Amino acid sequence: MKHMTPRELVAALDQYIVGQEEAKRAVAVAVRNRWRRLQLAPEVRRDVTPRNILMIGPTGVGKTEIARRLAQLVDAPFVKVEATKFTEVGYVGRDVESIIRVLTDGAVAMARNGAAERVRAEAEKAAEDRILDELLPTSATIDSDEEEAGRRERTREKLRQQIRAGELKERLVEVGVEEKAVPVHVMTNMGLDQMGPELEAFFERVNPTRQKRKRLPLPAAFELLVQQEIDQRIDQDNLSSAAISRCEEAGIVFIDEIDKLCGGSVDGGPPDISRSGVQRDLLPLVEGSTVNTRYGPVRTDYILFIAAGAFTHSRPADLMPELQGRFANRVELRELGSEDYHRILTEPQSSLIKQQVALLAAEGVKLEFTAEAVQEMADTGFRVNEIVENIGARRLYTVVERVMEEISFNAPDAANKHVIVDVDYVRMRLADVLSDKERSEYEL
Repeated sequence: MKHMTPRELVAALDQYIVGQEEAKRAVAVAVRNRWRRLQLAPEVRRDVTPRNILMIGPTGVGKTEIARRLAQLVDAPFVKVEATKFTEVGYVGRDVESIIRVLTDGAVAMARNGAAERVRAEAEKAAEDRILDELLPTSATIDSDEEEAGRRERTREKLRQQIRAGELKERLVEVGVEEKAVPVHVMTNMGLDQMGPELEAFFERVNPTRQKRKRLPLPAAFELLVQQEIDQRIDQDNLSSAAISRCEEAGIVFIDEIDKLCGGSVDGGPPDISRSGVQRDLLPLVEGSTVNTRYGPVRTDYILFIAAGAFTHSRPADLMPELQGRFANRVELRELGSEDYHRILTEPQSSLIKQQVALLAAEGVKLEFTAEAVQEMADTGFRVNEIVENIGARRLYTVVERVMEEISFNAPDAANKHVIVDVDYVRMRLADVLSDKERSEYEL
């Protein structure tokens, strides 16, 4: 896990997300506190728990993006879930413990990727040797003749250079491939995240792998052999142990739409299994409990939970008091204005305008937007949100796509490889968006 100061984290988040300084500062401090905790003596460390965060704000203002980018910046295991996808334990559907199983899967994948990078060079050399053995089989007779052995070694090195130069791409190589006899999803309609670890282990036992020889193009065969060599060099037990530790100490869980869990029953009827029951199930997870996964038990005591919701038809106070207490750090994200939309289009490292310029450059087209054109797109997105349902910055995706549709379609065959999008063109493409409210509801 990377360690960054709160100021460095906020500065890094600023490259991708416009505004929302309070939320950025809150998550930056929460992540830094995890590093500070690890510097404490063990007897003090065990009592320091994360300061979980509740983000309150309308859709499309950056709640999910802040959490996702934060996890990427500090290289932490991350999972984003929607609270409405879960049901109370005992009912058909996903239970909340599957959140930790998915988080652990992500931590294992991250640990494996790191371990794979450390042994990749060695694995590639071994895979190269295996391919050469297939292309130039050895024999006891040749090995006993020094002259023939030398000639064979020179031929082998020549083939090695040809492989590295990409001259044997069309050559077919026979390799052994491990295949599942019957895919798990054929045997059950549940996803792996919905199965308990015991059920996962059962399906692995009744669904063993088998070896099969396949003839593949050399590049595909090489990559397959590299992965096999990497697997042989990675200690799976140590990998799982390291991944679980990383999950427990650095994991981040983002629970979206938590406001939809407010309320206990509908019209005086029985409790809603996807509302109050899920809150009760989430509570021990957030407070700290142990979840069994296929890699071993995972404690949730020090996992950072970030919950988010619009709370337009409810209040944070409508959540269970115990759950409220576990999300004591609350930050409000403000609605975005036209000026914010303009900044979103232009400032972030991967802004929509920069994305369009890069996409058209792949076709050899130089794309430019005038300042007035960008401002017009920002203003239009803001006005449409006022007229129709406000979906925040997501509206800009459809505005930009509407403007770019014709240009993108004609780009491969365009004679003019320098395209300038001005305000008149933007107004022409968006002319009927605001003129007909009902039509706007369908188009944008």
